[in-house]
Amino acid sequence: MNLTDTFAFSPGAYLAPVVDWLNTNFHPFFEGVSTVVEAVLNGIGVALLFLPFYAVIAIAFLLVALLVNVRVSAVTVIALLFCVLMGFWEASMQTLALVAVSVAISVLIAFPLGVIASRHKKFEAAIRPVLDIMQTVPPWVYLIPAVVIFSLGEVPAIIATIIYGVPPMLRLTTLAFNQVPKDLLELGRATGASPRTILLKIEIPSAIPTLAVGLNQCILLSLAMVVLAGLVGAGGLGAEVTRGLTRMEMGLGLRAGLSIVALAIFLDRLSSGALQRRRNDHA
Repeated sequence: MNLTDTFAFSPGAYLAPVVDWLNTNFHPFFEGVSTVVEAVLNGIGVALLFLPFYAVIAIAFLLVALLVNVRVSAVTVIALLFCVLMGFWEASMQTLALVAVSVAISVLIAFPLGVIASRHKKFEAAIRPVLDIMQTVPPWVYLIPAVVIFSLGEVPAIIATIIYGVPPMLRLTTLAFNQVPKDLLELGRATGASPRTILLKIEIPSAIPTLAVGLNQCILLSLAMVVLAGLVGAGGLGAEVTRGLTRMEMGLGLRAGLSIVALAIFLDRLSSGALQRRRNDHA
């Protein structure tokens, strides 16, 4: 045994008993979480795959045109048709469901924490190093305890995706609210507006451009985790990329990778357009 092995520090030696204790004492809770998450994902997947692909694309075109604009709806059609042409419609819908759930949970966690951090500088200073660690540590590190607790499947993939998606959304939410002009806040208080009214009518509309950047980052990082999701049995396009890698089939991996890019472009334009539409409505 060399000197390095003698003085090596192994965090796993301390964390493994904690994970084992959680798995032993809270197994019914974790099993319930897995059941709920898988039920939500399966429900979204079934809804997206219930109709033929051309009907889903037509509905998506109409909804995006009404809620955002025709330009984004055209991008939606092109991206979804590309996934069909690549032969990955079902896998693309599974990936879309996984990303939608992950991003929704990430935003629900990050947005209120970002608002609190913008109002309390001590809280912001306390969570900053935690966010740095969350963004720096490789996602494999999160997958290991998640797989131990939840087994293989979609749940550990979602946990790793959420951990990667929360920091950019939280940081940019804090930045967005810190950049709201002080004179607008003072004007709102002077008119007797309640804190809730100031938040909904002044702060959020003013913060939308930066919030859009945070949401885009959250979506793109979530899509970047799709491949890892395939490696732990979550299915979707990540599983196709993994299959192409293990079989050394370049065509399969490339088609799946390009389909992920198409979904990324679609979701990026959709989120940006929706937030811009909301900002224009409040203008």
